[in-house]
Amino acid sequence: MKLTKVLAACATLVVLAAGAALAADTVGVIEPQRILVSHPKFESAQARIKTIMDNKQNEAKAGIEKAKDNQEKVKIFTQKKQEAAMEEQKLMAPIFKDINLAIRTVAKNKKCTVVVDKAATFFGGLDLTDDVIQEVKKVSAGSN
Repeated sequence: MKLTKVLAACATLVVLAAGAALAADTVGVIEPQRILVSHPKFESAQARIKTIMDNKQNEAKAGIEKAKDNQEKVKIFTQKKQEAAMEEQKLMAPIFKDINLAIRTVAKNKKCTVVVDKAATFFGGLDLTDDVIQEVKKVSAGSN
């Protein structure tokens, strides 16, 4: 009687383990930096960001030169730094949105349930980078 219960428990564990193995996640890996620099709008966004950063830096220098005390200088510096960061975020948001959509589309098409940075993996995973780059170009063309 006890042996029957033990065998039944073992059989249940084997069935559950087999089911878990069938339901295993398919892992996709990507190279985010390569995808980012491949976006058609990336270079122009970077050029605009550089211009904005230079302008904010000049504004900060001018404000700091006119400031009376160190606290005011720190406030000006911090404000200009925050303004520059907000501008950068505004310019990059559509690019990140395109990339996110492309990753989701490719992952769905390739039946990947998990996508991680290739640098975070030691071995394995389906490399989606080239497919994502192609999809980013399609998505970007459609978002003009």
